[in-house]
Amino acid sequence: MVVIPSTFSIQNANKEVSGFLEEWYDDNDCVLVHTSGSTGVPKPMWIEKRRMLASARVTCDFLQLRAGHRALLCLPLQFIAGKMMVVRALERQLCLLVVEPDGHPLASIDCDNSENAIDFAAMVAMQVYNSLQVAEERRRLKSIRHLIIGGSAIDDGLAAELRDFPNAVWSTYGMTETLSHIALRRLNGEEASEWYTPLADVSVSLNEEHCLVIHAPQVCDKTMVTNDIAELASDGRRFRIIGRKDNVICSGGIKLQIEDIEKTLKSHMPVPFMVTKKKDVKYGEIVVLVYQNSDNGNGHLVEVIEQICQSHLPKYWQPRRFLAVESLPVTANGKPARRQAECLAAQMP
Repeated sequence: MVVIPSTFSIQNANKEVSGFLEEWYDDNDCVLVHTSGSTGVPKPMWIEKRRMLASARVTCDFLQLRAGHRALLCLPLQFIAGKMMVVRALERQLCLLVVEPDGHPLASIDCDNSENAIDFAAMVAMQVYNSLQVAEERRRLKSIRHLIIGGSAIDDGLAAELRDFPNAVWSTYGMTETLSHIALRRLNGEEASEWYTPLADVSVSLNEEHCLVIHAPQVCDKTMVTNDIAELASDGRRFRIIGRKDNVICSGGIKLQIEDIEKTLKSHMPVPFMVTKKKDVKYGEIVVLVYQNSDNGNGHLVEVIEQICQSHLPKYWQPRRFLAVESLPVTANGKPARRQAECLAAQMP
């Protein structure tokens, strides 16, 4: 049985947390994690514990977290984001409150007074969105002193809902290979920005394809070239993400960014949707819009969607094919499963 240090306190520890603590305190120098699989098949990775501790230390320093502060773990522990919440609590001697990782993490917790206030929480956008829909959960969300949101890009509508929050709300940038995030940007208050600020000892640059290159020696033993097309600010340090290189559609010699198309349509679409691509003899690749429709016999819906695309998208952005599915393909942690969507489009006659 694992012996938890007396400087670290935990509430509602479940078997997943206990299992991770046993793994953390065993004789192995590494921990097994799995990538999310948003752009391919999830893969296992062995991560050095010393690098996880270094990452935790930098984040805790940035957010000025101190021993005794209360942190909320509401993310699944099979992914790096959940594991790093535990490691941050261990490194900084935080009081860790554990709740089951579901869509309403604040539904049953008591954080209504200063003694039970949450100083630090990490959530995915879906959890934040759900919490905003319930008055009591929204109030509890507002009381969190530092809320970081990761796992996917933050929708403009969600960002607008968070803009007047009284405490700090952050969007994170990172991936499994960087041991969770390596940069943050404020979503609210006077410090709100579209630019990510790298954490201490992290620097970034762009390669010839304008993809972000990460230099983070404390967490990565080599320079990491991402598939994220980015832009650097005039200070050469901050950056913003344009989209993913593998989410580019080359149609008739014109390069289209999937994220740009989705963002333009987001506020107009009556059903959940995502954009993907399909090989084409004439154009090389064409835009395919995959939309959720449990009643596949509803021909009227696709006519509505076609009209929306014609009204709000430039001519070259408009989908040439439409695919109805019962549910959109997503990964285990809720991200769009881009590769699976592309496979579905490839099967269209």
